Parts: sequence; C-alpha cells; structure tokens
Amino acid sequence: MNRRTFLRSATGVAMSLPFLDCMRGTATCAAASKELPKRLCSIFFPYGASVPGDDHDDRDWGWFPVIEGDSFRYTKVMEAFNPLREHISVIGGLSHPTGRGIGGHDTGDIFLTGASFGGANFKNTVSMDQLAAEKYGDLTRFSSLVLSSDGGIGMPTRSKTLSFTQSGQPIPGLDKPQQIFDRLFGDGTGTVEENRRRLGTESSMLDMVMDQSQSLRKKLGKQDREKYDEYLTSVRDIEQRVARSQEWLDIPKPKVEEGSVDLAVSTDAPIEYINTMYDLMYLAFQTDSTRIATYMLSAMNGNVSNQFSKALGLGSQHELAHGAGKPGGFPRQGEWNQCLINGLAGFLNKMAVTPEGDGCMLDNTMVLMGTSNSRTHNNHNYPLVFAGGSNMGFKHGQYHIFNEGDDDKDKPMSNLLFTMLNRMDVLDDGFNDSTGDLSELQV
Repeated sequence: MNRRTFLRSATGVAMSLPFLDCMRGTATCAAASKELPKRLCSIFFPYGASVPGDDHDDRDWGWFPVIEGDSFRYTKVMEAFNPLREHISVIGGLSHPTGRGIGGHDTGDIFLTGASFGGANFKNTVSMDQLAAEKYGDLTRFSSLVLSSDGGIGMPTRSKTLSFTQSGQPIPGLDKPQQIFDRLFGDGTGTVEENRRRLGTESSMLDMVMDQSQSLRKKLGKQDREKYDEYLTSVRDIEQRVARSQEWLDIPKPKVEEGSVDLAVSTDAPIEYINTMYDLMYLAFQTDSTRIATYMLSAMNGNVSNQFSKALGLGSQHELAHGAGKPGGFPRQGEWNQCLINGLAGFLNKMAVTPEGDGCMLDNTMVLMGTSNSRTHNNHNYPLVFAGGSNMGFKHGQYHIFNEGDDDKDKPMSNLLFTMLNRMDVLDDGFNDSTGDLSELQV
C-alpha cells in the first residue's frame, strides 16, 4: 500500500492513514526496515540541572546517575526511566566550545547550532533539526514542528525557539495547544479550490519580488547587500512553504479527535501543559505529519516558562539555579528536574508501546533532551538524555562521561549532533565544530 493511501466514503469524505507495515512494500525485512520513518526530536530547558558532587549528601537528588561498580543506578531524579532503561542513555562531558566563555544564561540559542557569538552583531547558524528537515521535509505535510512554551522567537541570547534556518534566522515556536492541533489536523477554511487560488496568488507575488531583486541589489553597498540577501533568503523560505502547501492540498489531513488531547490546558498548570505538548508531538509523529520536532520547554528569562517550577511551589527556575549550592538547594532543583524527566518518560513510553515495523516507534525516533549549563553560570558538562533510534544504530542502557572528570576536556556537543545527523543519512562530513562521531553510542 502506498503511504499516501487514504479512505474515501461514498459521499466523498476522505481520511488519511498513519504509517502501516504494509506501506513498506514487498522487500525483505532488512531492506524494508530502511524504509521506516527516521525521526528526530530535541527538547531544551534552561538554567542547568541539579549537579551535586559525588560525595555530597544530596547526591541522590542529582541529575547524573550514581556509578556502582561496572554499572549505574538512576537517582531519584530519573527513577521514571527504570522501565525504559534499554531505550535511554545519559550523557555528561559534552559542551559547545563556542559557549564556554560567554554568559551563563546566553547559551540556549546555540544548543542545536553550536554557533559562535560574534560580538554585538551575533548571527546564528542553521540548527541541526533544520538540516534534517531539509532532507526529509518533502515526505510529510510539515517539514518540521517547532514548539515553545513561551512562543515566538525572543531575542538574541534569549531565544524562545530551538530552530534556525539556513541563514540563521529564528523560526517562531508555537505555544498554544489548540493552534498547534488545528494546524496539524484542522480542516482549515475555504474549499480546496479557494485555497489553491489563494496560494497561487501568493506564489505569483513572490515571483514578482524575486524578479525585481537583482536590479535593486546592484545599487546597494556591501553591508546593505548582506542585509538584502538575508531578506531574499526569507522570501525563498516563504516561497518554498507556499509550494509545499500547494502540493498537499489534495491530500486530506489525518483524522484525530480533539478529545484525545487536553487542548484547553494553559501554562498556569505547567505539568499538564508540558504533557499536552508531548502528546501533540507524539500525534504528529504517529500520523506522519512530520518527522522533525523541537520543543523549547522553557527559555532563558522566559516570562511564562521561568515560572513553571514556581507554580509547583519550588521557586522560579532562575531562583532554583542560583540556590542550588545552598542548604536544601540541590533537592529543590532536583524535584523540578524530576518533573521534567517524568514528562519525558511519559512521551518516550508512548512511543515505546506503539508498534512500528518489527519494533516500536521509539526505535525509529531519536530524542535528545538537555540544558546548556550544568551548575549556575557553568557552561560545561551539559546534562543530557539521549533516547531511541535503535533502528538507526544506537545502543542504550548506558551512562557516558566524555570529559574524563575535567570540564576543560569536554568533547564538543557538535559531535553528538553530527552523530545523530549521520545516522539519519543527513551528513557524513561533520557538523559545525565537530571533531568526529560518538562511536560509544552506536552498535
């Protein structure tokens, strides 16, 4: 069965299907497994994690597991991972070299880019998720799904999105569950013919802009040309989105009942809100609406998300970070980290119990969650969790420490980002400042 097959009723109502085993064709199992979707999901939270020393009394409220002989055990923070241990790796000792010497709250922008802050005129570079979206985006209705608890783009060094275009421009994050659901599964407005005419008009307007661009560019100075080229890149991005919308007009959106997700939830109930955002990403993957998703669960100085932990009686995330080393500080920050891990565990478990091919959805989905500080203002030793992707060659159930006990010897986090992109067949020659792949994560 073709993966774009959909059901039609006698009255013409159509409903698309999720990815089914029979859509893989009649190839052998080994060949067919290569045709299963390859997915990527990245999640970020700010202000570091609870990282007490190995001999600290509050060690069991730390993010990183406790090493016991040749194995390890999760702390209280990660107890929810115990049933999923075979799907999860905990990673320490990675950081972006470009972020090690900058402000402790300035590193969220570069989590998926590894870009260098070039003074006052900082310009980001493409995020790794958008490289994957460029390769696989044509296979789905949406090339990527960009979510954010605060919404929008924020400002440089205080970004509210993880995703950046090829020209380094931020992609606005969606934050309203109903809006996200409607975009993924809503009927929209107007008939197919009306939408086609509207998109056709927009496309013609863009063509006109592009035709006039070269004559104007010749009249500009060097600095203005650079700004103008950035503008043209943005126009091309819009043009591509219009073209994609036209291609998918005749293909019905998946039918998903609104009642399956709590769309009425607000950020005033942070745990419920975060779980709904995870549910929306899961549904987007399950219906093959997209294969790439990012979620800035919380942002540096996020007006909304910084208060998530406060709503739970733990103080703001900023307060937790600065109070971590004080008496009782690590357990309080650890409780917030535990809430984050519990939400991620629920998301991973949904994929782990969803059959796909000869395994489960999680086998075909790489999930990265973490933060770009360890302790407050310390931009080394990022606390990271990496899960899934066994059908892409990853092995789990491990705790990896890459810095050999010395922050200054952290390996570049771009090594992890490159490894992920490489296993998705996106890149084979490195990402940003990577120095190689992380073979320790692979079979």
